[in-house]
Amino acid sequence: MAKNFTSRDEDYSQWYNELVIKADLAEHSAVRGCMVIKPYGYAIWEKIQAQLDKMFKETGHVNAYFPLFVPKSLFEAEEKNAEGFAKECAVVTHYRLKTDPNDKTKLIVDPEAKLEEELIVRPTSEAIIWKTYKGWIQSYRDLPILCNQWANVVRWEMRTRLFLRTTEFLWQEGHTAHATKNEAITETKQMLDVYADFAENFMAMPVLKGVKTESERFAGAINTYCIEALMQDGKALQAGTSHFLGQNFAKAFDVKYATKEGKQEYVWATSWGVSTRLIGGLIMTHSDDDGLVLPPNLAPIQVVIVPIYKGEEQLAQISEQVTVIKAELEAKGISVKYDDRDTYKPGFKFAEYEFKGVPVRLAIGPRDMENGTIEVARRDTKEKEILQQKDIASKIEHLLENIQNNLLQKAIDFRESNTHKADTWDEFKKIIKNKAGFVIAHWDGTKETEERIKKETKATIRCIPLNNPLEEGKCIFSGNPSTQRVVFAKSY
Repeated sequence: MAKNFTSRDEDYSQWYNELVIKADLAEHSAVRGCMVIKPYGYAIWEKIQAQLDKMFKETGHVNAYFPLFVPKSLFEAEEKNAEGFAKECAVVTHYRLKTDPNDKTKLIVDPEAKLEEELIVRPTSEAIIWKTYKGWIQSYRDLPILCNQWANVVRWEMRTRLFLRTTEFLWQEGHTAHATKNEAITETKQMLDVYADFAENFMAMPVLKGVKTESERFAGAINTYCIEALMQDGKALQAGTSHFLGQNFAKAFDVKYATKEGKQEYVWATSWGVSTRLIGGLIMTHSDDDGLVLPPNLAPIQVVIVPIYKGEEQLAQISEQVTVIKAELEAKGISVKYDDRDTYKPGFKFAEYEFKGVPVRLAIGPRDMENGTIEVARRDTKEKEILQQKDIASKIEHLLENIQNNLLQKAIDFRESNTHKADTWDEFKKIIKNKAGFVIAHWDGTKETEERIKKETKATIRCIPLNNPLEEGKCIFSGNPSTQRVVFAKSY
C-alpha cells in the first residue's frame, strides 16, 4: 500500500501531503484552499473534540453557538483585532443571485440585492460574541461567563496545506468574561494548562508553554500564551493559544457591570482556541515512512483483528472466538475492528492498518485456535509476539498504555536532542541553517531585533517560556544586554 510513497528524509513536505491523502484523512476540495475531511480523519477530530470538550466542562465551561456572519461595523469596533485580520477576511456584499439575461444558463449577482451593511465571514468571533455579552451582563451576579463554541472559521490564506493551514477550518474558541483582572489571567493560564495536558497525555506530543512577544500576539490581546511543539523536520508548530484580552473588547463594545458597591466597571476578557491543525501536529510528531503512527488515546481504531483462514468453515470457527475476544476488549473501553472481508488477503490488511496507524494488530489463524494463542503486533516499534488468548484483554490494555507512553517519550527525546543553545550570531545562523529545532538564545527585547532576525534567518521567537530563569547575557544579534533566553525556531 505504501509503494511510491515519498520518504521523510527525501522530501518532508511531500511526505506529509502524500500521507494525509493516502491514509484517507483528507483531500483538496473544489474550493481553493479548502479541504474535505474524510471519515477516518474526521474520526480523529471527533476523538480530539470529545476529550477537549470533557476537559472544558470539567473546568466549568459550557457550549454555545454564535453566528457565522459579523456585521462590518462590529468587526471594526476593536481596532487592533480588525487590523490584524483584515487581510484574511471574506466579505459578503449581496444576498441574492439572478439569471443572467444574456445567458439563461448562468447566474449573476443581483445588483438590487446589495446588503445595507457588508458582513464578514468570521475569522474569529470576539466581535459578535462581545456584542452579545453586552446584553447578558449588567451586574457582578452575571459573571463570570464561561462559554466555548465548536465552529468553523474562514481566513483567506494564500498558501494552504491540508490540516496545517486551510482557508476554512474547524476549531473551538472559548470566550470568557470576568469581574477582575486576576480572574481573567487565572482563566487564561488555566486553559493553557488544559491544552498542554491534552497535547502531552492524549496526543503524546510534548509542548513548551510560554508567552508570545508583542509582535506575535493575537490581534487585540494584552498577552498571548501558547503551547509550541517540535515536528520531526525541526520546525515548530503553534498548537494552541490562550489570550488575556484585558478590557479591550469590553471597552470597544461598552460592556460594563455593576459592582457590589454599585460602581460601573468594564469587564475583563479571555479567548482561547485549538483547531484541526492538531491533526497535522499529530501526524508530524509520530508518523514514519510506513504511514501514520497514532497514539492509542486518539486512534479511532485501537485494535484491529485479522483472521487467517482457508474456507468458510475455518472463518466461522475463528469468528466465533474473535467475538469473545472483541467483547472482552470492548468491555475495557478499547475500540476494536474485526476485518473479516473476504475480498482482501491478510497481507493486504496488515499493510493497510499499518499505514493507517492502528496501534495494535491481532492475527488469529487455525494454529492459534489449536494452541489458544494469538499474534500481537504493535505499530510503534513493529514488534510482534505470540500471546495466550487467556486474559488477552488485560494484556492489550497494558500494551496500549505502553505504546502511548513510548510515543510521548520518543517525542520528548527528539525534542531534547534538537534543542540547542546559541551565544553568538554566527552560531545561531549555523544551527538554524544546518540543524533546525529549537534554539535557546538571548534577545534584547526589541521589535527591531526580532524583525531583523526573522528577515535574515526566517526564524521567529516561538515563545518566552513560562517561569523562564533570569540570566544575564548579550543579545545574539545586537549585542545589547539581555536578561533571559527565548525560544527561536522556523515554524509552520
